Amino acid sequence: MLMSDMTIDFNRPTLAGNELEYIRQSLERAHLSGDGVFTKRCHAWLERRLGAPQALMTHSCTAALEMAALLTDVGPGDEVIMPSFTFVSTANAFVLRGATPVFVDIRPDTLNIDERLIEAAITPRTRAICVVHYAGVACDMDAIGAIAARHGLAVIEDAAQALMSAYRGRPLGTFGALSAFSFHETKNLISGEGGALIVNDPALITRAEIIREKGTNRARFLRGEVNKYTWVDVGSSYLPSDMLAAFLLAQFENAERLDEERHALWNVYHEALAPLEERGLLRRPQIPAECRHNAHLYYVLARTAGERNGLIAHLRTSGIQAPFHYVPLHSAPAGRRYSRAAGELSVTTDLSARLLRLPMWYGLGAGAGQVVEAVQDFFRTAHARAAATAGHVASKALARHRAWVRSASGEVLPAPPATPPATPHGAPPA
Repeated sequence: MLMSDMTIDFNRPTLAGNELEYIRQSLERAHLSGDGVFTKRCHAWLERRLGAPQALMTHSCTAALEMAALLTDVGPGDEVIMPSFTFVSTANAFVLRGATPVFVDIRPDTLNIDERLIEAAITPRTRAICVVHYAGVACDMDAIGAIAARHGLAVIEDAAQALMSAYRGRPLGTFGALSAFSFHETKNLISGEGGALIVNDPALITRAEIIREKGTNRARFLRGEVNKYTWVDVGSSYLPSDMLAAFLLAQFENAERLDEERHALWNVYHEALAPLEERGLLRRPQIPAECRHNAHLYYVLARTAGERNGLIAHLRTSGIQAPFHYVPLHSAPAGRRYSRAAGELSVTTDLSARLLRLPMWYGLGAGAGQVVEAVQDFFRTAHARAAATAGHVASKALARHRAWVRSASGEVLPAPPATPPATPHGAPPA
């Protein structure tokens, strides 16, 4: 089947190498629960890749964020600063502890939290700043780190989209005391569901292990440090299956190749859509010079919300799935109930209504060209409609003007001709 006859999905998960073989080995080892051989190998890969003291696999990025909230001891009456333009898990992790998310507006270039607005949102109740590296593009971690240090605040990185990204040469996920990654099937490296908590503050490592193991010191028991394990703190069951880790390890082993393929696809979009941006018809992603992004997603910003919705509908008729992204949390029912906004968040409201994401997955290949062609066709069609409408209006105005001139001069006007029957679209005139 030709690509032109197929639906171009927004995302398709891919096998990168030894996923099925490693799952088979996991079954043969008869260890499918957490912290088996493959989980430990994933921990080692992340620690080596990031240069982090400890990585702990979790069953989701949501779980990793919930662990971060527990480890920072936020509770009722506390506030955590974050962007409203993010997934609900960023806020929920702290709401579950009784804390209040305080939403700060985003930058118009990167769609990340605007570091210039953070300090004004800090109150005596603020305990932490939770940044989100949108689309794998880094927040300004120099400025944010300095603000946090001045006010004695913890920094937590929601790096769900940011594995393989960097800020000034340093991997994202290593700036905060804690960070969270996602391996959901829509991410660059996947296990279907899954995540990881990165513990950059060595003082938090022991407690992180306890919280992850249901509040017990089981990790110390397995290392032979205690002769039995017991309940010592709050916690929950945050471990993933070792079989999921087996799948993920195969992705990790091919990370460099997958990263190159993803950047190649991102660059196809970026170069092909440049003429539309030059004509002022849309805006492409903007990557600051100090940021090394991971090509996680490719979005465009339309000129208006209506035009964005029209483009989504046009692509859908071409068999292309191109969704919008987050509905800002401050406008959601639960957001109004559990959080507060620091300011009007006008940039968040505006850009979220104009953004759509293009299909982005390994193996898309020539499909990217079809997506670009469909986007270009939308603007060609829209331009033709606008020109036709303008021409029709101008013709009617000219006709009215001529009629007025004749009438004013006393000239008798002929009866207008009968309106001919409509011609079917595409059919030759009778």
